[in-house]
Amino acid sequence: MNPSSSSLLLASASELSRRIHARELSCRELMQTTLQRVAQLNPRYNAIVNLADEGVLLQQADAHDALLARGQSMGWMHGLPFAAKDTAHAAGFATTLGSPLLKDAVATQDSTTIARMKAAGGICIAKTNMPEFGLGSHTFNTLFGTTRNAWDATVSAGGSSGGAAVALALRMLPLADGSDFMGSLRNPAGWAHVFGMRPSQGRVPAWPKPELFVSQLTTDGPMARTVQDLARLLGTQAGQDLRAPLSIAQAAGHSFEPGPGATVQGLRIGWLSDLGGHLATEPGIISALDVALARCVAGGAHVEPLALGFSHDQLWQAWLLWRRALVAPSVAAVLKSPADREHIKPEALWEYDQAQGLSNTGFMQAAQVRSAFHAHMLGLFERFDVLALPTAQVWPFAVATRWPRQIGNRTMDTYHRWMECTIHATFAGLPAISVPAGFDAAGRWPLGLQLIGPPQGDAALLRAAAGYEKLIGDWLLRLPAAAG
Repeated sequence: MNPSSSSLLLASASELSRRIHARELSCRELMQTTLQRVAQLNPRYNAIVNLADEGVLLQQADAHDALLARGQSMGWMHGLPFAAKDTAHAAGFATTLGSPLLKDAVATQDSTTIARMKAAGGICIAKTNMPEFGLGSHTFNTLFGTTRNAWDATVSAGGSSGGAAVALALRMLPLADGSDFMGSLRNPAGWAHVFGMRPSQGRVPAWPKPELFVSQLTTDGPMARTVQDLARLLGTQAGQDLRAPLSIAQAAGHSFEPGPGATVQGLRIGWLSDLGGHLATEPGIISALDVALARCVAGGAHVEPLALGFSHDQLWQAWLLWRRALVAPSVAAVLKSPADREHIKPEALWEYDQAQGLSNTGFMQAAQVRSAFHAHMLGLFERFDVLALPTAQVWPFAVATRWPRQIGNRTMDTYHRWMECTIHATFAGLPAISVPAGFDAAGRWPLGLQLIGPPQGDAALLRAAAGYEKLIGDWLLRLPAAAG
């Protein structure tokens, strides 16, 4: 790849949009450069799957150029290539969920988020890899294989939006969509040194899906290399869809973009750290995040150590029940015969089997715990603007490891206990952003800091993230070796 092409891929999505609309860059040129980068790096990192035919994609780019030649723009994403996470429906692409049982499930319609990205001018080129059924924050499956970390190909990329995060970090894509249940936008963003946002519950409508009223723990959301791009993509994805009955209406003219004056000056941050020792964390995680928060203090923020003040065990048990209740139907949908169990990962079968004894009374009791926790979190936001937690409790682990079974001298009792730090925003329906927070002591692996905002406080949270972004310019200049 020539130097000018490499320089092009380092530009933000917003800068690429500006160049395209100024006719300094053609959609065809951007598409060709993108496909060259994918051909160069994807065989090693395996972030992108089911790539569309090059000729078809170039024809689509030409059609976008022809529109601009007539003075017509579809929107800010006009001509920008993107790849949909394999949980989302993109017409003409299989929605496999990383399962061999769904390898031929070609979508005939777009999910709401994908339709909106296309309507804004984006060109869908492929899907991004994910763990089977999105379970476990490590992107591997028997259908497509393992996605490798952009910074160190020997370790995990996180998940479940691991393919999206790696494609962003390696400049194979200018921005990406993802989804988040238990940190699936936040953990891989942290391990890729990019931004990932879980929006407020209902902010980004989910359609189509088989159940629309109870299944609110998962949400789609944006991933990007800058906060401005993150906010612009959220603005594209967000807004009421009447087919999603609990989606949030957007005021006319509303923008999530934080503006140039964003700062952390006066921001009140409640630092939950490792929840008073409750979270098992590997050495170096908390101390590295302390350094990131010290930058906030230097920028004028107030950081105060904070105890959660809610029963960790009660919360975790309620979480486990809700999770298995929502995961089990997805597994059941492909479990057509006992023989199919051989083609489903053990973690998914564990969730499914655990759900078989669920009672309505038990579910409602867990729902009451969730309701009490939401009310408790509202009380914390009377004192703080944002709450801070790690995005993961461990550093990226070897790709051959399914999940960390031990942290220090503490055994993980489930395949996702090492990601317990992500459940608080999800269970309370709160917006949360993973922001880059430096590297391990050897400088090999990035990590993320999780900033959590109050209900529907997405715009304010993005302003806080934009203020923080200004304090970490030296970190943001660092690129994976393969992306330079």
